[in-house]
Parts: sequence; structure tokens; C-alpha cells
Amino acid sequence: MTVTIWHNPRCTKSRETLALLEKKGVTPTIREYLKQPPTKAEIETLLDQLGGDATALVRDGEAEFKALGKKKAELTRADIVKAIAAHPVLLQRPVVVKGKRAAIGRPPEAVLAILK
Repeated sequence: MTVTIWHNPRCTKSRETLALLEKKGVTPTIREYLKQPPTKAEIETLLDQLGGDATALVRDGEAEFKALGKKKAELTRADIVKAIAAHPVLLQRPVVVKGKRAAIGRPPEAVLAILK
């Protein structure tokens, strides 16, 4: 089964997660989401695969987030999908996907649970 990492090579956690996957013998498909921005449908799928709180997928420290003029807790799922589609830098990274499951690599070890 294919494992995909939504990766930003400039991000330390993203690089650490990729290295952890490779150490575990996993050669993931690498999706550099800043070069290949996700569609709204792809973001919806990621949210479904992650489960839980949709706000976990959005980075709130970026200027693009501050420009939204809302607190993270005020965002609806639709707001999150729209914001990430318009500004891929807002995607929390890295995200590892295997089958119908996904995990955010913060910390990198958090992705190990979906590899089983």
C-alpha cells in the first residue's frame, strides 16, 4: 500500500518525518504541496483521513492565517478547506497518508501508528 508524505523540504519536522519513514524501510511518495497545491477535494479527503479536530490541519502562525481575521477555534471545516486551498503554506506539515488513514508528523513519531 502506498504511503504519501505531504512534504515541505524546508521544514525540520517534515525532514525528520521523512527520515523516520525511510529508517523504518518505507519509501513514501513525496508530495511537495507548495509546488503541487492541494485542491479543496484533496483537503476534504485529508481531513476525513485524519479524523478529529479539523483545526489541527491549519497552521496559525503564518501571515496568511492572521489575514483571515479569525481565531483558530472560530474556523469551520469549510473555512479551513478554503484557506488551505488558497494558501497551501497554511497546511500543517508534514502529513503522512496510508490508505484511508493519515497522521500529522508533530512529533514525527506520531505517523508510526498509521503504518501498522
